[in-house]
Amino acid sequence: MRGRMTLILLALALVSCSKEDMHHVRDINYDYGRDLKHEKIVLGNRLDNPYKTENMARALKSLYPTKADRVELKSTDLYVRFLPADQGQCDLLESMGLQLVDHPVDYDIVVEGDWYHDPSVPEGDVTWQYAVVPADFQFPDVNYEIIDECYISENDPVSKSADYGIDWDAVERESYVLTGNSSMIPDQLTKASSRPVPSGRITVVDRHANGAKPFGVSGVMVVCNSFVKFSTAYTDRDGYYSMEKAFSTDVRYRLVFKNEKGFGIGLNLILLPASVSTLGKAGPEGVTMTITEDSDEKLFKRCVVNNAAYDYYSRCVTGDMGIAAPPSDLRIWLFYNLEASSAVMLHHGTILESDLIGKYLGIYTDLIRVFLPDITLGVKGKDSYRDLYDTTCHELAHASHFTKAGRDFWNRYIFYIMASYVATSGKMYGDGTGEDAGVCEVGEMWAYYLESKMYKDRYGGDFPSYGISFWFYPQIFRYMDERGVSTSEMFSVLGPDVTSKAALKTALLTAYPNKRTIIEQVFGRYR
Repeated sequence: MRGRMTLILLALALVSCSKEDMHHVRDINYDYGRDLKHEKIVLGNRLDNPYKTENMARALKSLYPTKADRVELKSTDLYVRFLPADQGQCDLLESMGLQLVDHPVDYDIVVEGDWYHDPSVPEGDVTWQYAVVPADFQFPDVNYEIIDECYISENDPVSKSADYGIDWDAVERESYVLTGNSSMIPDQLTKASSRPVPSGRITVVDRHANGAKPFGVSGVMVVCNSFVKFSTAYTDRDGYYSMEKAFSTDVRYRLVFKNEKGFGIGLNLILLPASVSTLGKAGPEGVTMTITEDSDEKLFKRCVVNNAAYDYYSRCVTGDMGIAAPPSDLRIWLFYNLEASSAVMLHHGTILESDLIGKYLGIYTDLIRVFLPDITLGVKGKDSYRDLYDTTCHELAHASHFTKAGRDFWNRYIFYIMASYVATSGKMYGDGTGEDAGVCEVGEMWAYYLESKMYKDRYGGDFPSYGISFWFYPQIFRYMDERGVSTSEMFSVLGPDVTSKAALKTALLTAYPNKRTIIEQVFGRYR
Protein backbone atom coordinates (compact mmCIF):
# COMPACT_ATOMS: atom_id res chain seq x y z
CA MET A 1 0.00 0.00 0.00
CA ARG A 2 2.82 2.43 0.78
CA GLY A 3 4.20 2.01 -2.74
CA ARG A 4 0.85 2.83 -4.27
CA MET A 5 0.37 5.78 -1.97
CA THR A 6 3.69 7.24 -3.09
CA LEU A 7 2.52 7.13 -6.69
CA ILE A 8 -0.79 8.69 -5.75
CA LEU A 9 0.90 11.56 -3.94
CA LEU A 10 2.96 12.33 -7.02
CA ALA A 11 -0.12 12.31 -9.19
CA LEU A 12 -2.22 14.47 -6.91
CA ALA A 13 0.51 17.08 -6.75
CA LEU A 14 -0.18 17.76 -10.42
CA VAL A 15 -3.85 18.54 -9.94
CA SER A 16 -3.58 20.65 -6.78
CA CYS A 17 -4.27 24.25 -5.89
CA SER A 18 -1.43 26.21 -4.29
CA LYS A 19 -1.98 27.55 -1.34
CA GLU A 20 3.93 30.57 20.11
CA ASP A 21 3.92 28.43 22.49
CA MET A 22 0.86 26.69 23.90
CA HIS A 23 -1.09 28.57 26.54
CA HIS A 24 -2.45 25.99 28.95
CA VAL A 25 -5.76 26.56 30.65
CA ARG A 26 -6.19 25.87 34.34
CA ASP A 27 -7.92 22.66 35.43
CA ILE A 28 -7.66 20.94 32.04
CA ASN A 29 -5.73 17.71 31.82
CA TYR A 30 -3.46 17.84 28.78
CA ASP A 31 -1.55 14.69 29.65
CA TYR A 32 -3.91 11.91 28.63
CA GLY A 33 -2.85 10.33 25.34
CA ARG A 34 0.57 11.97 25.15
CA ASP A 35 2.35 8.61 25.02
CA LEU A 36 0.04 6.95 22.52
CA LYS A 37 1.57 5.70 19.28
CA HIS A 38 -0.24 6.47 16.04
CA GLU A 39 1.61 4.21 13.66
CA LYS A 40 1.18 0.45 13.14
CA ILE A 41 -0.56 -1.67 15.79
CA VAL A 42 1.61 -4.43 17.25
CA LEU A 43 -0.30 -7.56 18.22
CA GLY A 44 0.59 -9.93 21.05
CA ASN A 45 -0.98 -13.26 21.94
CA ARG A 46 -4.41 -14.37 20.84
CA LEU A 47 -6.93 -14.31 23.69
CA ASP A 48 -9.93 -16.50 24.40
CA ASN A 49 -12.99 -14.48 23.38
CA PRO A 50 -15.32 -14.29 26.41
CA TYR A 51 -18.31 -13.53 24.16
CA LYS A 52 -18.08 -16.82 22.26
CA THR A 53 -21.45 -18.45 22.73
CA GLU A 54 -19.89 -21.54 24.34
CA ASN A 55 -17.94 -19.39 26.80
CA MET A 56 -21.01 -17.37 27.80
CA ALA A 57 -22.96 -20.63 28.24
CA ARG A 58 -20.21 -21.95 30.48
CA ALA A 59 -20.30 -18.74 32.55
CA LEU A 60 -24.08 -18.94 32.83
CA LYS A 61 -23.88 -22.49 34.15
CA SER A 62 -21.12 -21.51 36.57
CA LEU A 63 -23.26 -18.78 38.18
CA TYR A 64 -26.72 -20.28 37.74
CA PRO A 65 -26.37 -24.08 37.69
CA THR A 66 -30.09 -24.66 38.29
CA LYS A 67 -31.32 -22.10 35.77
CA ALA A 68 -28.86 -22.68 32.95
CA ASP A 69 -30.80 -25.64 31.55
CA ARG A 70 -33.89 -23.46 31.12
CA VAL A 71 -32.07 -20.77 29.14
CA GLU A 72 -30.98 -21.59 25.62
CA LEU A 73 -28.24 -19.26 24.51
CA LYS A 74 -28.55 -18.75 20.79
CA SER A 75 -25.78 -16.86 19.07
CA THR A 76 -26.72 -13.23 18.57
CA ASP A 77 -23.71 -12.19 16.53
CA LEU A 78 -20.91 -13.44 14.33
CA TYR A 79 -17.32 -12.29 14.61
CA VAL A 80 -16.08 -12.29 11.02
CA ARG A 81 -13.40 -10.95 8.77
CA PHE A 82 -13.68 -9.80 5.16
CA LEU A 83 -11.03 -9.57 2.48
CA PRO A 84 -12.31 -6.94 0.01
CA ALA A 85 -10.83 -7.20 -3.46
CA ASP A 86 -11.09 -3.51 -4.30
CA GLN A 87 -12.58 -0.12 -3.47
CA GLY A 88 -16.01 -1.17 -4.70
CA GLN A 89 -16.21 -4.03 -2.22
CA CYS A 90 -15.02 -1.76 0.59
CA ASP A 91 -17.76 0.72 -0.30
CA LEU A 92 -20.31 -2.09 -0.34
CA LEU A 93 -19.40 -3.19 3.19
CA GLU A 94 -19.48 0.41 4.40
CA SER A 95 -22.89 0.95 2.80
CA MET A 96 -24.25 -2.01 4.79
CA GLY A 97 -23.50 -0.15 8.01
CA LEU A 98 -20.66 -2.39 9.20
CA GLN A 99 -18.19 -1.05 11.72
CA LEU A 100 -14.95 -2.33 10.20
CA VAL A 101 -11.55 -2.48 11.89
CA ASP A 102 -8.32 -3.50 10.20
CA HIS A 103 -7.02 -5.69 13.03
CA PRO A 104 -8.33 -8.70 14.98
CA VAL A 105 -10.06 -7.79 18.25
CA ASP A 106 -9.30 -11.05 20.06
CA TYR A 107 -5.55 -10.37 20.44
CA ASP A 108 -3.59 -8.55 23.08
CA ILE A 109 -2.43 -5.14 21.79
CA VAL A 110 1.25 -4.80 22.67
CA VAL A 111 1.66 -1.37 21.05
CA GLU A 112 -1.35 0.82 20.29
CA GLY A 113 -1.58 2.40 16.86
CA ASP A 114 -3.90 3.71 14.18
CA TRP A 115 -3.60 0.93 11.62
CA TYR A 116 -2.62 -2.67 10.99
CA HIS A 117 -1.77 -4.72 7.92
CA ASP A 118 -1.94 -8.50 8.08
CA PRO A 119 1.50 -9.94 7.15
CA SER A 120 -0.20 -12.62 5.06
CA VAL A 121 -1.69 -9.97 2.74
CA PRO A 122 0.58 -8.26 0.16
CA GLU A 123 1.21 -4.61 1.03
CA GLY A 124 -0.42 -3.44 -2.18
CA ASP A 125 -3.73 -5.11 -1.33
CA VAL A 126 -6.51 -4.34 1.12
CA THR A 127 -5.89 -6.08 4.43
CA TRP A 128 -8.46 -8.18 6.29
CA GLN A 129 -11.33 -6.14 7.70
CA TYR A 130 -12.89 -7.38 10.96
CA ALA A 131 -16.50 -6.84 11.97
CA VAL A 132 -19.30 -8.10 14.20
CA VAL A 133 -22.54 -8.80 12.35
CA PRO A 134 -25.97 -10.16 13.39
CA ALA A 135 -26.28 -13.95 13.41
CA ASP A 136 -28.72 -13.80 10.47
CA PHE A 137 -26.53 -11.45 8.41
CA GLN A 138 -26.83 -11.86 4.64
CA PHE A 139 -23.24 -11.87 3.43
CA PRO A 140 -22.52 -10.00 0.20
CA ASP A 141 -20.29 -11.37 -2.54
CA VAL A 142 -17.08 -10.49 -0.67
CA ASN A 143 -14.54 -13.03 0.56
CA TYR A 144 -15.16 -13.66 4.27
CA GLU A 145 -14.47 -16.03 7.17
CA ILE A 146 -16.53 -16.61 10.31
CA ILE A 147 -14.18 -16.60 13.30
CA ASP A 148 -16.57 -17.05 16.24
CA GLU A 149 -20.26 -17.38 16.97
CA CYS A 150 -20.96 -14.97 19.82
CA TYR A 151 -23.55 -14.12 22.44
CA ILE A 152 -23.96 -10.48 23.49
CA SER A 153 -26.86 -10.17 25.92
CA GLU A 154 -27.79 -6.61 24.88
CA ASN A 155 -28.42 -7.95 21.37
CA ASP A 156 -30.73 -10.73 22.54
CA PRO A 157 -34.40 -9.64 22.74
CA VAL A 158 -35.23 -12.81 24.68
CA SER A 159 -32.77 -12.05 27.48
CA LYS A 160 -34.10 -8.51 27.66
CA SER A 161 -37.75 -9.50 27.88
CA ALA A 162 -37.73 -12.79 29.78
CA ASP A 163 -37.68 -12.76 33.57
CA TYR A 164 -35.14 -15.47 34.32
CA GLY A 165 -33.77 -13.69 37.36
CA ILE A 166 -30.34 -13.68 35.71
CA ASP A 167 -27.81 -10.90 36.14
CA TRP A 168 -26.34 -10.84 32.62
CA ASP A 169 -23.71 -8.33 33.69
CA ALA A 170 -22.44 -10.87 36.22
CA VAL A 171 -22.50 -13.61 33.58
CA GLU A 172 -20.41 -11.45 31.29
CA ARG A 173 -17.86 -10.78 34.04
CA GLU A 174 -17.76 -14.48 34.89
CA SER A 175 -16.98 -15.31 31.29
CA TYR A 176 -14.01 -12.93 31.43
CA VAL A 177 -12.81 -14.77 34.51
CA LEU A 178 -13.24 -18.25 33.03
CA THR A 179 -11.45 -17.29 29.80
CA GLY A 180 -8.42 -15.89 31.62
CA ASN A 181 -9.28 -12.23 31.01
CA SER A 182 -10.14 -11.18 34.56
CA SER A 183 -7.31 -8.62 34.61
CA MET A 184 -9.45 -6.49 32.27
CA ILE A 185 -12.11 -6.03 34.96
CA PRO A 186 -11.43 -2.98 37.17
CA ASP A 187 -11.38 -3.78 40.87
CA GLN A 188 -14.45 -1.66 41.61
CA LEU A 189 -16.50 -3.63 39.08
CA THR A 190 -15.60 -7.18 40.04
CA LYS A 191 -18.87 -7.54 41.97
CA ALA A 192 -20.76 -4.49 40.76
CA SER A 193 -24.46 -4.87 40.08
CA SER A 194 -24.39 -2.35 37.26
CA ARG A 195 -21.90 -1.24 34.67
CA PRO A 196 -20.98 2.29 33.62
CA VAL A 197 -21.82 3.65 30.18
CA PRO A 198 -18.68 5.19 28.63
CA SER A 199 -18.95 8.95 28.22
CA GLY A 200 -16.60 11.88 28.08
CA ARG A 201 -15.42 14.84 26.07
CA ILE A 202 -12.88 15.19 23.25
CA THR A 203 -11.50 18.70 22.77
CA VAL A 204 -8.83 20.50 20.75
CA VAL A 205 -7.06 23.79 21.39
CA ASP A 206 -6.81 26.67 18.93
CA ARG A 207 -4.26 28.92 20.58
CA HIS A 208 -5.30 31.87 18.41
CA ALA A 209 -8.99 31.78 19.36
CA ASN A 210 -11.24 31.58 22.40
CA GLY A 211 -8.42 32.55 24.74
CA ALA A 212 -6.79 29.18 24.00
CA LYS A 213 -9.65 27.41 25.78
CA PRO A 214 -10.45 24.05 24.19
CA PHE A 215 -13.14 23.61 21.56
CA GLY A 216 -15.08 20.37 21.27
CA VAL A 217 -14.07 18.01 18.48
CA SER A 218 -17.47 18.18 16.81
CA GLY A 219 -19.58 15.50 15.16
CA VAL A 220 -16.85 12.87 15.08
CA MET A 221 -17.47 9.18 15.73
CA VAL A 222 -16.12 7.64 18.93
CA VAL A 223 -15.89 3.85 18.84
CA CYS A 224 -15.15 1.64 21.79
CA ASN A 225 -14.92 -2.11 22.17
CA SER A 226 -13.91 -4.93 24.42
CA PHE A 227 -13.33 -7.98 22.24
CA VAL A 228 -16.39 -8.23 19.95
CA LYS A 229 -18.62 -5.97 22.01
CA PHE A 230 -18.72 -2.60 20.24
CA SER A 231 -20.49 0.66 20.90
CA THR A 232 -20.39 3.93 18.97
CA ALA A 233 -21.47 7.51 19.46
CA TYR A 234 -21.01 10.86 17.76
CA THR A 235 -19.70 13.80 19.72
CA ASP A 236 -21.96 16.83 19.91
CA ARG A 237 -20.83 20.29 18.87
CA ASP A 238 -18.95 20.72 22.16
CA GLY A 239 -17.21 17.35 21.96
CA TYR A 240 -19.34 15.42 24.47
CA TYR A 241 -20.30 11.81 23.77
CA SER A 242 -22.13 8.98 25.53
CA MET A 243 -22.20 5.37 24.33
CA GLU A 244 -25.30 3.20 23.98
CA LYS A 245 -23.88 0.12 25.75
CA ALA A 246 -22.45 -0.36 29.23
CA PHE A 247 -19.20 -2.21 29.93
CA SER A 248 -17.74 -4.12 32.89
CA THR A 249 -14.16 -4.09 31.61
CA ASP A 250 -11.43 -1.85 30.33
CA VAL A 251 -12.26 -0.67 26.83
CA ARG A 252 -10.30 0.41 23.74
CA TYR A 253 -11.32 3.82 22.41
CA ARG A 254 -10.79 5.28 18.93
CA LEU A 255 -11.82 8.32 16.96
CA VAL A 256 -13.15 7.43 13.52
CA PHE A 257 -13.14 10.52 11.34
CA LYS A 258 -16.48 9.89 9.72
CA ASN A 259 -18.47 12.97 10.63
CA GLU A 260 -22.21 13.15 11.20
CA LYS A 261 -22.32 16.11 8.79
CA GLY A 262 -21.61 13.74 5.90
CA PHE A 263 -17.87 13.90 5.25
CA GLY A 264 -15.03 11.51 6.03
CA ILE A 265 -11.35 12.20 6.56
CA GLY A 266 -9.12 9.43 5.14
CA LEU A 267 -7.02 7.61 4.19
CA ASN A 268 -5.79 5.25 6.91
CA LEU A 269 -3.61 2.96 4.76
CA ILE A 270 -6.78 1.07 3.86
CA LEU A 271 -9.36 1.77 1.20
CA LEU A 272 -11.97 3.08 3.61
CA PRO A 273 -13.08 6.71 3.64
CA ALA A 274 -12.29 7.49 7.27
CA SER A 275 -9.03 7.64 9.18
CA VAL A 276 -8.75 6.25 12.70
CA SER A 277 -6.85 7.68 15.65
CA THR A 278 -6.47 5.54 18.73
CA LEU A 279 -7.31 6.97 22.14
CA GLY A 280 -5.91 3.89 23.87
CA LYS A 281 -7.34 1.55 26.48
CA ALA A 282 -9.09 3.04 29.50
CA GLY A 283 -11.79 2.25 32.02
CA PRO A 284 -15.43 1.68 31.11
CA GLU A 285 -16.41 5.09 32.45
CA GLY A 286 -15.02 6.71 29.27
CA VAL A 287 -12.19 8.90 28.02
CA THR A 288 -11.81 12.67 28.24
CA MET A 289 -8.96 14.08 26.19
CA THR A 290 -7.64 17.50 25.13
CA ILE A 291 -5.57 17.66 21.94
CA THR A 292 -3.06 20.43 21.26
CA GLU A 293 -0.30 21.28 18.81
CA ASP A 294 1.99 19.31 21.12
CA SER A 295 -0.07 16.16 20.60
CA ASP A 296 0.53 13.63 17.85
CA GLU A 297 0.65 15.50 14.53
CA LYS A 298 -1.85 13.28 12.74
CA LEU A 299 -4.34 13.35 15.58
CA PHE A 300 -4.14 17.13 15.93
CA LYS A 301 -4.46 17.83 12.21
CA ARG A 302 -7.32 15.40 11.72
CA CYS A 303 -9.21 17.04 14.59
CA VAL A 304 -8.64 20.54 13.22
CA VAL A 305 -9.73 19.62 9.70
CA ASN A 306 -12.74 17.85 11.19
CA ASN A 307 -13.71 20.99 13.10
CA ALA A 308 -13.09 23.32 10.19
CA ALA A 309 -15.32 21.19 7.97
CA TYR A 310 -17.96 20.89 10.70
CA ASP A 311 -17.99 24.69 11.07
CA TYR A 312 -18.21 25.13 7.31
CA TYR A 313 -21.14 22.74 6.90
CA SER A 314 -22.90 24.33 9.88
CA ARG A 315 -22.62 27.76 8.29
CA CYS A 316 -23.99 26.79 4.89
CA VAL A 317 -27.55 26.98 6.21
CA THR A 318 -30.18 29.64 5.59
CA GLY A 319 -29.80 32.34 8.19
CA ASP A 320 -26.02 32.20 8.03
CA MET A 321 -24.09 32.05 4.73
CA GLY A 322 -27.02 30.48 2.92
CA ILE A 323 -25.03 28.55 0.34
CA ALA A 324 -25.12 24.97 -0.89
CA ALA A 325 -23.19 22.54 1.27
CA PRO A 326 -20.63 20.25 -0.35
CA PRO A 327 -22.14 17.03 -1.71
CA SER A 328 -22.87 14.20 0.70
CA ASP A 329 -20.27 11.52 1.43
CA LEU A 330 -17.43 13.94 0.77
CA ARG A 331 -13.98 12.35 0.99
CA ILE A 332 -11.13 14.46 2.34
CA TRP A 333 -7.55 13.18 2.30
CA LEU A 334 -4.69 14.64 4.34
CA PHE A 335 -1.16 14.38 2.95
CA TYR A 336 1.63 15.17 5.39
CA ASN A 337 4.43 15.50 2.83
CA LEU A 338 2.61 17.84 0.43
CA GLU A 339 1.95 21.57 0.68
CA ALA A 340 -0.57 21.85 -2.17
CA SER A 341 -4.29 21.16 -1.84
CA SER A 342 -7.08 20.47 -4.31
CA ALA A 343 -10.80 19.90 -4.78
CA VAL A 344 -10.73 17.34 -7.58
CA MET A 345 -14.18 15.89 -6.64
CA LEU A 346 -13.34 12.49 -8.12
CA HIS A 347 -15.63 10.53 -5.82
CA HIS A 348 -18.50 12.66 -7.13
CA GLY A 349 -18.00 11.96 -10.78
CA THR A 350 -15.42 14.27 -12.27
CA ILE A 351 -13.54 12.68 -15.13
CA LEU A 352 -9.91 11.69 -15.37
CA GLU A 353 -10.13 10.95 -19.07
CA SER A 354 -8.27 13.17 -21.49
CA ASP A 355 -5.23 12.97 -23.70
CA LEU A 356 -3.57 15.58 -21.51
CA ILE A 357 -4.04 13.70 -18.23
CA GLY A 358 -3.20 10.34 -19.79
CA LYS A 359 -0.03 11.76 -21.30
CA TYR A 360 1.31 13.42 -18.17
CA LEU A 361 0.02 11.12 -15.44
CA GLY A 362 0.36 7.79 -17.21
CA ILE A 363 -0.04 4.94 -14.72
CA TYR A 364 -0.98 7.37 -11.97
CA THR A 365 -4.32 8.06 -13.65
CA ASP A 366 -5.65 4.59 -12.93
CA LEU A 367 -4.44 4.67 -9.33
CA ILE A 368 -6.21 7.94 -8.60
CA ARG A 369 -9.37 6.63 -10.20
CA VAL A 370 -9.29 3.66 -7.81
CA PHE A 371 -9.05 5.76 -4.63
CA LEU A 372 -11.32 8.65 -5.68
CA PRO A 373 -10.76 11.51 -3.23
CA ASP A 374 -12.84 14.69 -3.43
CA ILE A 375 -10.56 17.04 -1.52
CA THR A 376 -6.85 16.61 -0.88
CA LEU A 377 -5.21 18.76 1.77
CA GLY A 378 -1.46 19.17 1.76
CA VAL A 379 -0.75 19.86 5.43
CA LYS A 380 3.05 20.03 5.37
CA GLY A 381 4.17 23.16 7.21
CA LYS A 382 0.64 23.94 8.37
CA ASP A 383 1.18 23.37 12.06
CA SER A 384 -1.27 25.78 13.66
CA TYR A 385 -5.02 25.47 13.89
CA ARG A 386 -5.60 28.64 11.86
CA ASP A 387 -3.34 27.57 8.98
CA LEU A 388 -5.27 24.32 8.64
CA TYR A 389 -8.59 26.09 9.15
CA ASP A 390 -8.32 28.48 6.23
CA THR A 391 -6.89 25.84 3.86
CA THR A 392 -9.80 23.53 4.64
CA CYS A 393 -12.34 26.32 4.15
CA HIS A 394 -10.80 27.19 0.77
CA GLU A 395 -11.24 23.69 -0.59
CA LEU A 396 -14.72 23.31 0.88
CA ALA A 397 -15.69 26.56 -0.86
CA HIS A 398 -14.70 24.81 -4.09
CA ALA A 399 -16.83 21.81 -3.12
CA SER A 400 -19.89 24.05 -2.60
CA HIS A 401 -19.22 25.64 -5.99
CA PHE A 402 -19.10 22.15 -7.50
CA THR A 403 -22.55 21.45 -6.05
CA LYS A 404 -23.90 24.53 -7.83
CA ALA A 405 -21.94 24.41 -11.10
CA GLY A 406 -21.88 20.68 -11.78
CA ARG A 407 -19.51 18.09 -13.22
CA ASP A 408 -19.05 19.51 -16.73
CA PHE A 409 -17.94 22.85 -15.29
CA TRP A 410 -15.60 21.06 -12.90
CA ASN A 411 -14.02 18.92 -15.60
CA ARG A 412 -13.16 22.08 -17.53
CA TYR A 413 -11.74 23.54 -14.32
CA ILE A 414 -9.49 20.53 -13.65
CA PHE A 415 -8.29 20.34 -17.24
CA TYR A 416 -7.39 24.03 -17.23
CA ILE A 417 -5.36 23.58 -14.04
CA MET A 418 -3.57 20.61 -15.62
CA ALA A 419 -2.82 22.45 -18.85
CA SER A 420 -1.57 25.48 -16.95
CA TYR A 421 0.67 23.39 -14.77
CA VAL A 422 2.22 21.68 -17.77
CA ALA A 423 2.53 24.77 -19.96
CA THR A 424 4.02 27.00 -17.25
CA SER A 425 6.28 24.47 -15.49
CA GLY A 426 4.23 24.26 -12.37
CA LYS A 427 2.44 27.63 -12.27
CA MET A 428 -0.90 26.33 -11.08
CA TYR A 429 -3.29 29.01 -12.33
CA GLY A 430 -1.47 29.96 -15.50
CA ASP A 431 -1.45 33.59 -16.62
CA GLY A 432 -5.14 34.09 -17.27
CA THR A 433 -5.03 33.22 -20.95
CA GLY A 434 -6.11 30.10 -22.75
CA GLU A 435 -9.30 28.13 -22.99
CA ASP A 436 -11.31 28.01 -19.76
CA ALA A 437 -9.15 30.54 -17.94
CA GLY A 438 -12.43 32.20 -16.99
CA VAL A 439 -13.63 29.02 -15.29
CA CYS A 440 -10.56 29.07 -13.09
CA GLU A 441 -10.97 32.82 -12.58
CA VAL A 442 -14.48 32.52 -11.14
CA GLY A 443 -13.67 29.41 -9.12
CA GLU A 444 -10.59 30.82 -7.43
CA MET A 445 -12.12 34.25 -6.82
CA TRP A 446 -14.94 32.54 -4.95
CA ALA A 447 -12.76 30.16 -2.93
CA TYR A 448 -10.24 32.81 -1.86
CA TYR A 449 -13.07 35.15 -0.89
CA LEU A 450 -14.91 32.56 1.20
CA GLU A 451 -11.68 31.38 2.83
CA SER A 452 -11.00 34.98 3.85
CA LYS A 453 -14.52 35.46 5.16
CA MET A 454 -14.47 32.30 7.27
CA TYR A 455 -11.05 33.25 8.66
CA LYS A 456 -12.15 36.78 9.56
CA ASP A 457 -15.33 35.57 11.21
CA ARG A 458 -13.35 33.16 13.39
CA TYR A 459 -10.26 35.19 14.23
CA GLY A 460 -11.42 38.79 13.87
CA GLY A 461 -9.30 41.64 12.58
CA ASP A 462 -9.23 42.93 9.03
CA PHE A 463 -10.58 40.98 6.08
CA PRO A 464 -7.60 38.85 4.94
CA SER A 465 -6.32 39.45 1.43
CA TYR A 466 -5.98 35.85 0.32
CA GLY A 467 -5.45 35.39 -3.40
CA ILE A 468 -4.96 39.02 -4.42
CA SER A 469 -1.45 38.40 -5.78
CA PHE A 470 -2.81 36.32 -8.67
CA TRP A 471 -4.23 37.53 -11.96
CA PHE A 472 -7.85 37.09 -10.83
CA TYR A 473 -9.67 39.30 -8.34
CA PRO A 474 -11.22 37.81 -5.18
CA GLN A 475 -11.46 41.46 -4.12
CA ILE A 476 -14.64 41.65 -6.21
CA PHE A 477 -16.54 39.38 -3.82
CA ARG A 478 -14.99 41.03 -0.80
CA TYR A 479 -15.98 44.51 -2.03
CA MET A 480 -19.60 43.42 -2.55
CA ASP A 481 -19.67 41.67 0.83
CA GLU A 482 -18.59 44.86 2.59
CA ARG A 483 -21.27 46.86 0.75
CA GLY A 484 -24.28 44.73 1.48
CA VAL A 485 -24.35 41.99 -1.13
CA SER A 486 -24.74 38.81 0.90
CA THR A 487 -22.68 35.67 0.50
CA SER A 488 -25.87 33.83 -0.37
CA GLU A 489 -26.70 36.30 -3.14
CA MET A 490 -23.24 36.04 -4.65
CA PHE A 491 -23.27 32.25 -4.51
CA SER A 492 -26.72 32.03 -6.09
CA VAL A 493 -25.38 33.08 -9.51
CA LEU A 494 -22.42 30.65 -9.63
CA GLY A 495 -24.13 28.24 -12.00
CA PRO A 496 -22.58 26.27 -14.89
CA ASP A 497 -22.87 29.21 -17.31
CA VAL A 498 -20.85 31.64 -15.20
CA THR A 499 -17.49 30.83 -16.77
CA SER A 500 -15.75 34.20 -16.68
CA LYS A 501 -15.62 37.45 -14.76
CA ALA A 502 -17.76 39.10 -17.45
CA ALA A 503 -20.37 36.35 -17.16
CA LEU A 504 -20.32 36.76 -13.38
CA LYS A 505 -21.06 40.48 -13.72
CA THR A 506 -23.93 39.83 -16.11
CA ALA A 507 -25.43 37.21 -13.85
CA LEU A 508 -25.26 39.49 -10.81
CA LEU A 509 -26.86 42.41 -12.65
CA THR A 510 -29.64 40.16 -13.92
CA ALA A 511 -30.33 38.64 -10.52
CA TYR A 512 -30.01 41.83 -8.45
CA PRO A 513 -30.84 44.91 -10.55
CA ASN A 514 -31.48 46.88 -7.35
CA LYS A 515 -27.75 46.55 -6.56
CA ARG A 516 -26.55 47.69 -9.98
CA THR A 517 -24.54 50.64 -8.61
CA ILE A 518 -22.43 48.47 -6.31
CA ILE A 519 -21.92 45.81 -8.99
CA GLU A 520 -20.91 48.33 -11.65
CA GLN A 521 -18.52 50.04 -9.24
CA VAL A 522 -16.64 46.91 -8.24
CA PHE A 523 -16.32 45.48 -11.75
CA GLY A 524 -15.21 48.88 -12.99
CA ARG A 525 -12.53 48.97 -10.32
CA TYR A 526 -11.21 45.47 -11.02
CA ARG A 527 -11.22 45.20 -14.80
